[in-house]
Amino acid sequence: ASEVDSLISTALLASAPSMEEGAFERFADPTEQAVATIGRTVLDVDSLTDGRTWSGGETFTSDRKRMSVITSEPEGGNRLSLKGAPEVVLDLCTDEADGAGRVALSPERIAEWIDRIESMAASGQRLLAVASRSVSDRELRSVPAADLERELTLHGVIGMIDPLRPEATDAVREAHSAGIRVVMVTGDHPGTATEIAGEVGVFHLGDRVLTGTEVDHMPESEFAEAVTSTSVFARVTPAHKLRIVSALQDHGEICAMTGDGVNDAPGLKAADIGIAMGMGGTDVAKEAASMVLTDDNFATIVAAVREGRAIFQNIQSFLLYLLGSNAGEVLTVLLGVVFAGVLGLTGSDGATVVAPLLAVQILWINLLTDSAPALALGVDPPTGELMTRPPRKPGEGILTRPMWRRIALMGVVMAFVTLLTLDLYLPGGFFEGESDIVEARTAAFTVLVFTQLFNCFNARSLTTSAFSGLLSNLWLWAAIGLSVVLQVGVVHLEVLNDAFGTSPLDAESWVLAVVLASAVLWVGEAVKLATRRPVVQPAGWR
Repeated sequence: ASEVDSLISTALLASAPSMEEGAFERFADPTEQAVATIGRTVLDVDSLTDGRTWSGGETFTSDRKRMSVITSEPEGGNRLSLKGAPEVVLDLCTDEADGAGRVALSPERIAEWIDRIESMAASGQRLLAVASRSVSDRELRSVPAADLERELTLHGVIGMIDPLRPEATDAVREAHSAGIRVVMVTGDHPGTATEIAGEVGVFHLGDRVLTGTEVDHMPESEFAEAVTSTSVFARVTPAHKLRIVSALQDHGEICAMTGDGVNDAPGLKAADIGIAMGMGGTDVAKEAASMVLTDDNFATIVAAVREGRAIFQNIQSFLLYLLGSNAGEVLTVLLGVVFAGVLGLTGSDGATVVAPLLAVQILWINLLTDSAPALALGVDPPTGELMTRPPRKPGEGILTRPMWRRIALMGVVMAFVTLLTLDLYLPGGFFEGESDIVEARTAAFTVLVFTQLFNCFNARSLTTSAFSGLLSNLWLWAAIGLSVVLQVGVVHLEVLNDAFGTSPLDAESWVLAVVLASAVLWVGEAVKLATRRPVVQPAGWR
Protein backbone atom coordinates (compact mmCIF):
# COMPACT_ATOMS: atom_id res chain seq x y z
CA ALA A 1 0.00 0.00 0.00
CA SER A 2 2.84 2.41 0.80
CA GLU A 3 4.37 1.78 -2.63
CA VAL A 4 1.05 2.55 -4.31
CA ASP A 5 0.64 5.70 -2.23
CA SER A 6 4.13 6.80 -3.19
CA LEU A 7 3.46 6.10 -6.87
CA ILE A 8 0.17 8.02 -6.96
CA SER A 9 1.34 10.93 -4.82
CA THR A 10 4.43 11.36 -7.01
CA ALA A 11 2.28 11.24 -10.15
CA LEU A 12 -0.02 13.91 -8.73
CA LEU A 13 2.86 16.14 -7.70
CA ALA A 14 4.27 15.77 -11.21
CA SER A 15 0.94 17.08 -12.50
CA ALA A 16 0.27 19.97 -10.15
CA PRO A 17 0.36 23.33 -11.97
CA SER A 18 0.87 24.99 -8.59
CA MET A 19 0.50 24.20 -4.93
CA GLU A 20 -2.74 26.14 -4.62
CA GLU A 21 -5.64 24.57 -2.79
CA GLY A 22 -7.78 22.47 -5.09
CA ALA A 23 -5.12 22.31 -7.84
CA PHE A 24 -5.90 18.64 -8.42
CA GLU A 25 -9.56 19.45 -9.16
CA ARG A 26 -8.92 21.78 -12.09
CA PHE A 27 -7.23 19.55 -14.65
CA ALA A 28 -8.56 19.94 -18.19
CA ASP A 29 -6.52 17.09 -19.67
CA PRO A 30 -8.33 13.71 -19.43
CA THR A 31 -5.10 11.90 -18.48
CA GLU A 32 -4.50 14.29 -15.58
CA GLN A 33 -8.12 13.90 -14.52
CA ALA A 34 -7.68 10.12 -14.49
CA VAL A 35 -4.59 10.36 -12.28
CA ALA A 36 -6.43 12.70 -9.90
CA THR A 37 -9.38 10.28 -9.77
CA ILE A 38 -7.05 7.42 -8.85
CA GLY A 39 -5.46 9.63 -6.21
CA ARG A 40 -8.77 10.46 -4.55
CA THR A 41 -9.55 6.76 -4.15
CA VAL A 42 -6.32 5.80 -2.35
CA LEU A 43 -5.10 8.83 -0.40
CA ASP A 44 -5.97 12.25 0.95
CA VAL A 45 -5.26 14.39 -2.10
CA ASP A 46 -5.71 17.73 -0.35
CA SER A 47 -2.99 16.92 2.19
CA LEU A 48 -0.40 16.69 -0.60
CA THR A 49 -0.27 20.47 -0.86
CA ASP A 50 0.17 21.02 2.90
CA GLY A 51 3.52 22.65 3.56
CA ARG A 52 4.70 22.25 -0.04
CA THR A 53 5.50 25.08 -2.43
CA TRP A 54 6.16 24.98 -6.14
CA SER A 55 9.81 25.65 -7.02
CA GLY A 56 10.04 24.97 -10.76
CA GLY A 57 9.84 22.23 -13.35
CA GLU A 58 9.48 21.49 -17.06
CA THR A 59 6.21 21.24 -18.96
CA PHE A 60 5.23 18.34 -21.18
CA THR A 61 6.02 18.54 -24.88
CA SER A 62 5.59 15.99 -27.62
CA ASP A 63 9.36 15.98 -28.15
CA ARG A 64 10.28 15.44 -24.48
CA LYS A 65 7.36 13.06 -23.77
CA ARG A 66 7.56 13.87 -20.08
CA MET A 67 6.92 16.63 -17.53
CA SER A 68 8.37 17.42 -14.11
CA VAL A 69 7.55 19.55 -11.09
CA ILE A 70 9.99 20.61 -8.36
CA THR A 71 8.54 21.17 -4.90
CA SER A 72 10.01 22.38 -1.64
CA GLU A 73 9.15 19.68 0.91
CA PRO A 74 7.59 20.29 4.36
CA GLU A 75 10.42 18.40 6.10
CA GLY A 76 13.05 20.37 4.23
CA GLY A 77 14.85 19.87 0.95
CA ASN A 78 13.46 19.75 -2.57
CA ARG A 79 11.94 17.03 -4.66
CA LEU A 80 11.60 16.57 -8.41
CA SER A 81 8.52 14.54 -9.40
CA LEU A 82 8.37 13.35 -13.01
CA LYS A 83 6.00 11.37 -15.20
CA GLY A 84 5.95 10.53 -18.88
CA ALA A 85 6.32 7.85 -21.55
CA PRO A 86 7.65 4.66 -19.87
CA GLU A 87 10.50 4.08 -22.33
CA VAL A 88 11.67 7.69 -21.85
CA VAL A 89 11.39 7.71 -18.05
CA LEU A 90 13.04 4.31 -17.71
CA ASP A 91 16.16 5.61 -19.48
CA LEU A 92 16.42 8.40 -16.86
CA CYS A 93 16.22 6.05 -13.85
CA THR A 94 19.12 4.45 -12.02
CA ASP A 95 17.16 2.71 -9.27
CA GLU A 96 13.63 1.82 -8.24
CA ALA A 97 11.59 2.17 -5.08
CA ASP A 98 10.48 -0.84 -3.08
CA GLY A 99 9.04 -1.39 0.38
CA ALA A 100 12.48 -1.14 2.02
CA GLY A 101 13.74 1.91 0.17
CA ARG A 102 15.61 2.02 -3.12
CA VAL A 103 17.37 -0.70 -5.09
CA ALA A 104 19.53 -0.37 -8.19
CA LEU A 105 17.93 -1.01 -11.56
CA SER A 106 19.90 -3.96 -12.88
CA PRO A 107 19.77 -4.96 -16.55
CA GLU A 108 17.58 -7.89 -15.54
CA ARG A 109 15.11 -5.61 -13.75
CA ILE A 110 15.08 -3.20 -16.69
CA ALA A 111 14.22 -6.12 -19.01
CA GLU A 112 11.42 -7.16 -16.61
CA TRP A 113 10.03 -3.63 -16.62
CA ILE A 114 10.15 -3.49 -20.43
CA ASP A 115 8.26 -6.79 -20.66
CA ARG A 116 5.67 -5.52 -18.19
CA ILE A 117 5.27 -2.23 -20.12
CA GLU A 118 4.86 -4.10 -23.42
CA SER A 119 2.28 -6.41 -21.85
CA MET A 120 0.25 -3.52 -20.42
CA ALA A 121 0.43 -1.60 -23.70
CA ALA A 122 -0.68 -4.68 -25.65
CA SER A 123 -3.90 -4.71 -23.62
CA GLY A 124 -4.72 -1.22 -24.86
CA GLN A 125 -3.71 0.70 -21.72
CA ARG A 126 -2.27 4.19 -21.89
CA LEU A 127 0.86 4.20 -19.74
CA LEU A 128 2.60 6.73 -17.54
CA ALA A 129 5.85 5.96 -15.77
CA VAL A 130 6.46 7.89 -12.53
CA ALA A 131 9.84 8.73 -10.96
CA SER A 132 11.42 11.22 -8.56
CA ARG A 133 14.69 12.36 -7.00
CA SER A 134 15.92 14.71 -4.30
CA VAL A 135 17.24 18.08 -5.40
CA SER A 136 19.71 20.05 -3.31
CA ASP A 137 19.36 23.79 -2.81
CA ARG A 138 22.56 24.33 -4.79
CA GLU A 139 21.23 22.33 -7.76
CA LEU A 140 17.95 24.18 -7.59
CA ARG A 141 19.75 27.51 -7.85
CA SER A 142 22.33 26.64 -10.50
CA VAL A 143 21.04 23.76 -12.66
CA PRO A 144 18.20 24.09 -15.19
CA ALA A 145 15.18 21.97 -14.36
CA ALA A 146 15.56 19.89 -17.53
CA ASP A 147 19.10 18.89 -16.51
CA LEU A 148 17.83 17.70 -13.16
CA GLU A 149 15.77 14.99 -14.86
CA ARG A 150 18.43 12.28 -14.33
CA GLU A 151 19.43 9.62 -11.83
CA LEU A 152 15.79 9.16 -10.93
CA THR A 153 14.08 6.60 -8.74
CA LEU A 154 11.34 4.70 -10.57
CA HIS A 155 8.11 4.41 -8.56
CA GLY A 156 6.16 2.39 -11.10
CA VAL A 157 3.88 2.58 -14.12
CA ILE A 158 0.23 3.65 -14.17
CA GLY A 159 -2.03 2.04 -16.75
CA MET A 160 -5.37 3.54 -17.71
CA ILE A 161 -8.00 2.68 -20.29
CA ASP A 162 -9.39 5.35 -22.60
CA PRO A 163 -12.61 3.53 -23.47
CA LEU A 164 -13.67 3.51 -27.08
CA ARG A 165 -16.96 5.11 -27.95
CA PRO A 166 -19.49 2.41 -28.87
CA GLU A 167 -20.01 3.94 -32.31
CA ALA A 168 -16.29 4.19 -33.19
CA THR A 169 -15.97 0.75 -34.81
CA ASP A 170 -19.06 1.22 -36.97
CA ALA A 171 -17.86 4.70 -37.96
CA VAL A 172 -14.47 3.37 -39.10
CA ARG A 173 -16.16 0.55 -41.01
CA GLU A 174 -18.46 3.03 -42.73
CA ALA A 175 -15.51 5.27 -43.58
CA HIS A 176 -13.69 2.35 -45.18
CA SER A 177 -16.77 1.37 -47.19
CA ALA A 178 -16.91 4.98 -48.44
CA GLY A 179 -13.35 4.73 -49.73
CA ILE A 180 -11.91 6.81 -46.89
CA ARG A 181 -8.62 5.55 -45.53
CA VAL A 182 -8.34 6.00 -41.75
CA VAL A 183 -4.85 6.45 -40.29
CA MET A 184 -4.09 6.59 -36.57
CA VAL A 185 -1.34 9.05 -35.69
CA THR A 186 -0.75 9.09 -31.94
CA GLY A 187 1.79 9.83 -29.27
CA ASP A 188 0.90 6.63 -27.42
CA HIS A 189 3.06 3.52 -27.07
CA PRO A 190 3.06 1.35 -30.24
CA GLY A 191 1.48 -1.54 -28.32
CA THR A 192 -1.35 0.67 -27.06
CA ALA A 193 -1.86 2.17 -30.51
CA THR A 194 -2.05 -1.19 -32.31
CA GLU A 195 -4.44 -2.66 -29.75
CA ILE A 196 -6.87 0.26 -29.98
CA ALA A 197 -6.47 0.51 -33.76
CA GLY A 198 -7.17 -3.21 -34.01
CA GLU A 199 -10.36 -2.89 -31.96
CA VAL A 200 -11.80 -0.26 -34.31
CA GLY A 201 -10.60 -1.94 -37.51
CA VAL A 202 -7.80 0.43 -38.51
CA PHE A 203 -5.02 -2.11 -37.83
CA HIS A 204 -4.91 -5.77 -38.86
CA LEU A 205 -2.50 -8.56 -38.04
CA GLY A 206 0.57 -8.25 -40.25
CA ASP A 207 0.14 -4.52 -40.88
CA ARG A 208 3.10 -2.25 -40.41
CA VAL A 209 3.46 0.17 -37.49
CA LEU A 210 5.87 3.09 -37.63
CA THR A 211 7.17 5.09 -34.67
CA GLY A 212 8.34 8.68 -34.74
CA THR A 213 11.94 7.54 -34.27
CA GLU A 214 11.71 5.25 -37.29
CA VAL A 215 10.17 8.04 -39.35
CA ASP A 216 13.05 10.38 -38.43
CA HIS A 217 15.61 7.87 -39.73
CA MET A 218 13.76 7.05 -42.95
CA PRO A 219 14.94 8.39 -46.31
CA GLU A 220 12.33 10.62 -47.86
CA SER A 221 11.67 8.21 -50.73
CA GLU A 222 11.09 5.29 -48.35
CA PHE A 223 8.82 7.37 -46.12
CA ALA A 224 6.81 8.59 -49.11
CA GLU A 225 6.14 4.96 -50.01
CA ALA A 226 5.44 3.91 -46.41
CA VAL A 227 2.61 6.43 -45.83
CA THR A 228 0.58 4.80 -48.60
CA SER A 229 0.35 1.49 -46.70
CA THR A 230 0.93 2.29 -43.01
CA SER A 231 -2.22 2.87 -40.96
CA VAL A 232 -0.72 3.31 -37.48
CA PHE A 233 1.97 5.81 -36.50
CA ALA A 234 2.92 5.76 -32.79
CA ARG A 235 5.07 7.93 -30.53
CA VAL A 236 4.92 10.75 -33.05
CA THR A 237 5.13 14.51 -32.65
CA PRO A 238 3.04 17.20 -34.36
CA ALA A 239 5.98 17.69 -36.73
CA HIS A 240 5.52 14.09 -37.84
CA LYS A 241 1.82 14.78 -38.41
CA LEU A 242 2.71 17.64 -40.73
CA ARG A 243 5.17 15.43 -42.60
CA ILE A 244 2.58 12.65 -42.97
CA VAL A 245 -0.02 15.11 -44.29
CA SER A 246 2.43 16.54 -46.82
CA ALA A 247 3.48 13.06 -48.00
CA LEU A 248 -0.13 11.99 -48.52
CA GLN A 249 -0.89 15.18 -50.44
CA ASP A 250 2.15 14.56 -52.64
CA HIS A 251 0.47 11.28 -53.61
CA GLY A 252 -2.62 13.21 -54.71
CA GLU A 253 -4.69 12.31 -51.67
CA ILE A 254 -7.25 14.65 -50.12
CA CYS A 255 -6.14 14.64 -46.51
CA ALA A 256 -8.10 15.49 -43.36
CA MET A 257 -6.28 15.73 -40.04
CA THR A 258 -7.54 15.96 -36.48
CA GLY A 259 -5.68 17.75 -33.71
CA ASP A 260 -6.17 19.64 -30.47
CA GLY A 261 -2.86 21.19 -29.43
CA VAL A 262 -0.98 24.36 -30.28
CA ASN A 263 1.71 22.31 -32.01
CA ASP A 264 -0.94 20.68 -34.22
CA ALA A 265 -1.78 24.03 -35.83
CA PRO A 266 0.72 23.74 -38.75
CA GLY A 267 -0.61 20.30 -39.67
CA LEU A 268 -4.23 21.42 -39.36
CA LYS A 269 -3.48 24.39 -41.61
CA ALA A 270 -1.65 22.28 -44.19
CA ALA A 271 -4.31 19.57 -44.39
CA ASP A 272 -7.04 19.89 -46.98
CA ILE A 273 -9.50 19.71 -44.09
CA GLY A 274 -8.17 20.52 -40.62
CA ILE A 275 -10.46 19.24 -37.87
CA ALA A 276 -9.98 20.59 -34.34
CA MET A 277 -11.43 19.18 -31.15
CA GLY A 278 -14.05 21.55 -29.73
CA MET A 279 -14.11 20.15 -26.20
CA GLY A 280 -10.42 19.54 -25.52
CA GLY A 281 -8.79 21.60 -28.26
CA THR A 282 -6.84 24.81 -27.83
CA ASP A 283 -7.96 28.09 -29.36
CA VAL A 284 -4.94 28.04 -31.67
CA ALA A 285 -5.94 24.64 -33.05
CA LYS A 286 -9.53 25.79 -33.56
CA GLU A 287 -8.42 28.91 -35.43
CA ALA A 288 -6.13 26.89 -37.72
CA ALA A 289 -8.76 24.24 -38.48
CA SER A 290 -11.40 24.24 -41.21
CA MET A 291 -13.90 22.46 -38.97
CA VAL A 292 -14.40 22.14 -35.21
CA LEU A 293 -15.97 19.05 -33.65
CA THR A 294 -18.15 20.08 -30.74
CA ASP A 295 -18.28 16.52 -29.37
CA ASP A 296 -14.70 15.34 -30.20
CA ASN A 297 -16.22 12.24 -31.80
CA PHE A 298 -14.80 10.54 -34.89
CA ALA A 299 -18.26 9.29 -35.80
CA THR A 300 -19.28 12.91 -36.27
CA ILE A 301 -16.70 13.25 -39.07
CA VAL A 302 -18.18 10.25 -40.85
CA ALA A 303 -21.67 11.67 -40.33
CA ALA A 304 -20.49 14.95 -41.87
CA VAL A 305 -19.15 13.07 -44.90
CA ARG A 306 -22.49 11.28 -45.24
CA GLU A 307 -24.41 14.55 -44.98
CA GLY A 308 -22.10 16.27 -47.47
CA ARG A 309 -22.54 13.47 -49.96
CA ALA A 310 -26.31 13.59 -49.48
CA ILE A 311 -26.40 17.34 -50.19
CA PHE A 312 -24.23 16.92 -53.27
CA GLN A 313 -26.39 14.04 -54.54
CA ASN A 314 -29.55 16.08 -54.01
CA ILE A 315 -28.07 18.91 -56.08
CA GLN A 316 -27.26 16.39 -58.81
CA SER A 317 -30.76 14.88 -58.57
CA PHE A 318 -32.28 18.36 -58.85
CA LEU A 319 -30.27 19.10 -62.00
CA LEU A 320 -30.82 15.64 -63.45
CA TYR A 321 -34.56 16.02 -63.06
CA LEU A 322 -34.84 19.60 -64.36
CA LEU A 323 -32.53 19.16 -67.34
CA GLY A 324 -34.06 15.80 -68.26
CA SER A 325 -37.56 17.27 -68.12
CA ASN A 326 -36.59 20.32 -70.16
CA ALA A 327 -34.86 18.09 -72.70
CA GLY A 328 -38.11 16.14 -73.05
CA GLU A 329 -40.08 19.32 -73.70
CA VAL A 330 -37.60 20.68 -76.24
CA LEU A 331 -37.39 17.40 -78.15
CA THR A 332 -41.17 17.02 -78.13
CA VAL A 333 -41.68 20.39 -79.78
CA LEU A 334 -38.69 20.06 -82.12
CA LEU A 335 -39.43 16.53 -83.32
CA GLY A 336 -43.17 17.24 -83.43
CA VAL A 337 -42.53 19.99 -85.95
CA VAL A 338 -39.92 18.05 -87.93
CA PHE A 339 -42.10 14.95 -88.21
CA ALA A 340 -45.45 16.75 -88.31
CA GLY A 341 -46.47 15.08 -91.56
CA VAL A 342 -45.69 11.62 -90.26
CA LEU A 343 -47.60 12.18 -87.02
CA GLY A 344 -50.65 13.80 -88.61
CA LEU A 345 -49.82 17.24 -87.20
CA THR A 346 -50.93 19.10 -90.32
CA GLY A 347 -53.82 21.40 -91.10
CA SER A 348 -56.68 20.66 -93.45
CA ASP A 349 -54.68 22.05 -96.38
CA GLY A 350 -51.94 19.46 -95.74
CA ALA A 351 -49.23 22.13 -95.68
CA THR A 352 -49.78 23.93 -92.38
CA VAL A 353 -47.86 22.49 -89.43
CA VAL A 354 -49.79 22.21 -86.18
CA ALA A 355 -47.76 22.67 -82.99
CA PRO A 356 -47.69 19.49 -80.85
CA LEU A 357 -48.17 21.58 -77.68
CA LEU A 358 -49.38 25.11 -77.05
CA ALA A 359 -47.09 27.66 -75.47
CA VAL A 360 -49.38 27.99 -72.45
CA GLN A 361 -49.27 24.23 -71.94
CA ILE A 362 -45.46 24.25 -71.92
CA LEU A 363 -45.51 27.08 -69.39
CA TRP A 364 -47.94 25.08 -67.26
CA ILE A 365 -45.68 22.03 -67.38
CA ASN A 366 -42.74 24.14 -66.20
CA LEU A 367 -44.81 25.66 -63.42
CA LEU A 368 -46.22 22.30 -62.36
CA THR A 369 -43.21 20.00 -62.51
CA ASP A 370 -40.26 22.36 -62.04
CA SER A 371 -41.44 23.76 -58.72
CA ALA A 372 -42.76 21.50 -55.96
CA PRO A 373 -41.31 18.14 -57.20
CA ALA A 374 -37.92 19.70 -57.91
CA LEU A 375 -37.79 21.35 -54.49
CA ALA A 376 -38.82 18.06 -52.84
CA LEU A 377 -35.83 16.34 -54.45
CA GLY A 378 -33.62 18.86 -52.65
CA VAL A 379 -34.59 17.38 -49.27
CA ASP A 380 -34.35 13.75 -50.31
CA PRO A 381 -32.87 11.65 -47.45
CA PRO A 382 -29.51 9.89 -48.03
CA THR A 383 -29.68 6.58 -49.89
CA GLY A 384 -27.91 3.47 -48.65
CA GLU A 385 -25.43 3.53 -51.52
CA LEU A 386 -23.96 6.92 -50.57
CA MET A 387 -21.37 5.45 -48.21
CA THR A 388 -20.41 2.61 -50.52
CA ARG A 389 -19.03 4.82 -53.28
CA PRO A 390 -15.42 5.88 -53.58
CA PRO A 391 -14.80 9.62 -53.19
CA ARG A 392 -15.34 11.60 -56.38
CA LYS A 393 -12.36 13.11 -58.16
CA PRO A 394 -11.48 16.65 -56.97
CA GLY A 395 -11.77 18.20 -60.44
CA GLU A 396 -15.03 16.46 -61.32
CA GLY A 397 -17.95 18.79 -62.01
CA ILE A 398 -21.49 18.50 -60.71
CA LEU A 399 -22.76 17.32 -64.09
CA THR A 400 -20.82 14.19 -65.05
CA ARG A 401 -20.79 12.31 -68.33
CA PRO A 402 -23.13 9.57 -67.01
CA MET A 403 -25.55 12.32 -65.95
CA TRP A 404 -25.50 13.94 -69.41
CA ARG A 405 -26.14 10.54 -70.99
CA ARG A 406 -29.05 9.93 -68.63
CA ILE A 407 -30.48 13.42 -69.30
CA ALA A 408 -30.36 12.79 -73.05
CA LEU A 409 -31.92 9.32 -72.68
CA MET A 410 -34.77 10.54 -70.50
CA GLY A 411 -35.42 13.44 -72.85
CA VAL A 412 -35.65 11.09 -75.83
CA VAL A 413 -38.00 8.70 -73.98
CA MET A 414 -40.26 11.56 -72.85
CA ALA A 415 -40.44 12.98 -76.36
CA PHE A 416 -41.06 9.54 -77.87
CA VAL A 417 -44.03 8.59 -75.65
CA THR A 418 -45.52 12.09 -75.96
CA LEU A 419 -45.35 12.06 -79.75
CA LEU A 420 -46.57 8.45 -79.76
CA THR A 421 -49.64 9.62 -77.85
CA LEU A 422 -50.31 12.26 -80.49
CA ASP A 423 -49.95 9.66 -83.20
CA LEU A 424 -52.36 7.28 -81.44
CA TYR A 425 -55.06 9.94 -81.23
CA LEU A 426 -54.64 11.77 -84.56
CA PRO A 427 -55.60 10.46 -87.98
CA GLY A 428 -52.99 10.34 -90.69
CA GLY A 429 -50.02 8.97 -88.73
CA PHE A 430 -48.51 5.52 -88.16
CA PHE A 431 -51.58 4.63 -86.11
CA GLU A 432 -54.91 5.80 -87.41
CA GLY A 433 -56.59 7.77 -84.63
CA GLU A 434 -60.03 9.26 -84.55
CA SER A 435 -59.67 12.28 -82.23
CA ASP A 436 -59.37 15.94 -83.03
CA ILE A 437 -56.26 18.01 -82.33
CA VAL A 438 -57.59 19.37 -79.01
CA GLU A 439 -58.18 15.93 -77.49
CA ALA A 440 -54.93 14.55 -78.91
CA ARG A 441 -52.97 17.51 -77.63
CA THR A 442 -54.62 17.18 -74.19
CA ALA A 443 -53.64 13.51 -73.99
CA ALA A 444 -50.05 14.24 -75.10
CA PHE A 445 -49.89 17.20 -72.70
CA THR A 446 -50.96 14.92 -69.82
CA VAL A 447 -48.50 12.18 -70.80
CA LEU A 448 -45.62 14.69 -70.83
CA VAL A 449 -46.59 15.91 -67.34
CA PHE A 450 -46.74 12.36 -66.01
CA THR A 451 -43.43 11.37 -67.61
CA GLN A 452 -41.78 14.15 -65.65
CA LEU A 453 -43.46 13.07 -62.43
CA PHE A 454 -42.26 9.48 -62.98
CA ASN A 455 -38.82 10.89 -63.74
CA CYS A 456 -38.68 12.28 -60.19
CA PHE A 457 -38.03 8.76 -58.94
CA ASN A 458 -35.41 8.09 -61.61
CA ALA A 459 -33.54 11.28 -60.75
CA ARG A 460 -33.03 10.34 -57.08
CA SER A 461 -30.01 8.24 -58.05
CA LEU A 462 -28.09 7.16 -61.14
CA THR A 463 -27.58 3.64 -59.77
CA THR A 464 -30.04 2.85 -56.97
CA SER A 465 -33.44 1.50 -57.94
CA ALA A 466 -36.34 3.93 -57.70
CA PHE A 467 -38.13 1.36 -55.59
CA SER A 468 -35.44 1.46 -52.90
CA GLY A 469 -36.67 3.73 -50.12
CA LEU A 470 -39.73 4.53 -52.19
CA LEU A 471 -41.61 6.05 -49.25
CA SER A 472 -38.64 7.72 -47.56
CA ASN A 473 -39.38 11.20 -48.95
CA LEU A 474 -42.98 12.09 -48.12
CA TRP A 475 -42.44 15.64 -49.38
CA LEU A 476 -41.84 14.22 -52.86
CA TRP A 477 -45.05 12.22 -52.73
CA ALA A 478 -46.95 15.30 -51.57
CA ALA A 479 -45.50 17.35 -54.42
CA ILE A 480 -46.40 14.68 -56.98
CA GLY A 481 -49.90 14.37 -55.52
CA LEU A 482 -50.38 18.15 -55.78
CA SER A 483 -49.17 18.13 -59.39
CA VAL A 484 -51.57 15.32 -60.32
CA VAL A 485 -54.53 17.14 -58.76
CA LEU A 486 -53.66 20.35 -60.60
CA GLN A 487 -53.28 18.51 -63.90
CA VAL A 488 -56.66 16.83 -63.45
CA GLY A 489 -58.11 20.27 -62.81
CA VAL A 490 -56.60 21.69 -66.01
CA VAL A 491 -58.10 18.81 -68.01
CA HIS A 492 -61.56 18.61 -66.43
CA LEU A 493 -62.46 22.09 -65.21
CA GLU A 494 -64.32 23.92 -67.94
CA VAL A 495 -63.02 27.30 -66.82
CA LEU A 496 -59.46 26.07 -67.44
CA ASN A 497 -60.17 24.20 -70.70
CA ASP A 498 -60.48 27.42 -72.66
CA ALA A 499 -57.39 28.94 -71.05
CA PHE A 500 -55.14 25.94 -71.69
CA GLY A 501 -56.67 24.56 -74.88
CA THR A 502 -57.66 21.25 -73.28
CA SER A 503 -60.70 19.00 -73.25
CA PRO A 504 -61.81 16.34 -70.73
CA LEU A 505 -60.38 12.81 -71.06
CA ASP A 506 -62.24 9.60 -70.38
CA ALA A 507 -61.01 6.92 -67.95
CA GLU A 508 -59.42 4.87 -70.72
CA SER A 509 -57.35 7.87 -71.81
CA TRP A 510 -56.15 8.47 -68.26
CA VAL A 511 -55.05 4.85 -67.89
CA LEU A 512 -53.28 5.02 -71.25
CA ALA A 513 -51.53 8.25 -70.20
CA VAL A 514 -50.22 6.69 -66.99
CA VAL A 515 -49.07 3.51 -68.76
CA LEU A 516 -47.24 5.38 -71.52
CA ALA A 517 -45.68 7.86 -69.10
CA SER A 518 -44.38 5.04 -66.88
CA ALA A 519 -42.08 3.99 -69.72
CA VAL A 520 -39.64 6.59 -68.41
CA LEU A 521 -39.45 4.75 -65.09
CA TRP A 522 -38.98 1.31 -66.63
CA VAL A 523 -36.30 2.47 -69.05
CA GLY A 524 -34.49 4.14 -66.14
CA GLU A 525 -34.68 0.94 -64.07
CA ALA A 526 -33.32 -1.13 -66.96
CA VAL A 527 -30.37 1.22 -67.43
CA LYS A 528 -29.59 1.20 -63.69
CA LEU A 529 -29.69 -2.59 -63.62
CA ALA A 530 -27.41 -2.85 -66.63
CA THR A 531 -24.85 -0.33 -65.37
CA ARG A 532 -24.86 -1.24 -61.67
CA ARG A 533 -21.50 -2.50 -60.48
CA PRO A 534 -20.57 -4.35 -57.27
CA VAL A 535 -18.79 -2.26 -54.65
CA VAL A 536 -15.04 -2.94 -54.72
CA GLN A 537 -12.92 -1.65 -51.85
CA PRO A 538 -9.47 -0.22 -52.63
CA ALA A 539 -6.61 -2.66 -52.08
CA GLY A 540 -5.50 -2.86 -48.45
CA TRP A 541 -8.65 -1.21 -47.05
CA ARG A 542 -10.86 -3.50 -45.01
